[in-house]
Amino acid sequence: MRNAAVCRWAAGVALCSAVPVVALSAQTDYYNTDTGRPLQVEDAHVVERRAVELQLAPLRVEGGRGRRAQWGIEPEFAVGFATRTQFEVGFPLARTEGPARPGRPPAGGMTLGGVEVALLHMLNVETALPAMAVGVETTLPVGNEGPDRIRPTFKGILTRTLPNFRVHVNGQVTVGAAPTAPPPLGAPAGIGPSAAAVGEQSRWLAGVSVDRPFPLRALLVGAEVVTSRPLVDADARPLRVDVAAGARSQLSPRVALDLGGGRRVRGEETGWYLTAGAAVAVGLPWRGR
Repeated sequence: MRNAAVCRWAAGVALCSAVPVVALSAQTDYYNTDTGRPLQVEDAHVVERRAVELQLAPLRVEGGRGRRAQWGIEPEFAVGFATRTQFEVGFPLARTEGPARPGRPPAGGMTLGGVEVALLHMLNVETALPAMAVGVETTLPVGNEGPDRIRPTFKGILTRTLPNFRVHVNGQVTVGAAPTAPPPLGAPAGIGPSAAAVGEQSRWLAGVSVDRPFPLRALLVGAEVVTSRPLVDADARPLRVDVAAGARSQLSPRVALDLGGGRRVRGEETGWYLTAGAAVAVGLPWRGR
């Protein structure tokens, strides 16, 4: 009997060892947050090595009093190409909705707001010290709504896990000359980046979030506060403050769904926004060392 039990234990260990790492990590994908999925503040974790995470057309809708409603999608993918290191590419597409104003053409049409590329490296696994990560990202000047030049953004992330919740701190700074002021809403197309594209860029950003996981439900809920300084006319414009809340849930071993919403409570343009998206985790078709 004892030998039979030992055999069953050995077989179980062998079976668990044969399961791909990507499949195991995908089952807890709800636990790892990314920028905008669902909150702006992200954690220090990256996708597993030799894994790919596909963001399937995440949607963002925003508006406010006296403003045209805007919506956009940003399909993107992240690849864990090295130990604790991921590379990410995104394609932001935006559309402005609303009636035309006197002397201005109606809104319409999807436009590409550049190509976003990012590199994130996790410095350490959380122990007595919080998990830490550093990264660099930029938006390539591609498309009608893209930036006028490349401006790299450097970021740092801290994540501390406590008994019932996690705390994340993000900070980033963008270097390079500020772009010219954007044209007014409704100006003819082709006159540089739009107000939405340029106006949301930040010289620096700092934020803190708190989230709580519910492992038995494969659910994560969180809230954040983010402040930032506009990149355009930084000295003349007030600081922006945004508050938001969101949730991320594991629908299947490889699919996670996120929903979020927030409001800008301070700044030149206050308003609301909603986000929704789904992430699919897959493995690369080859094995590395």
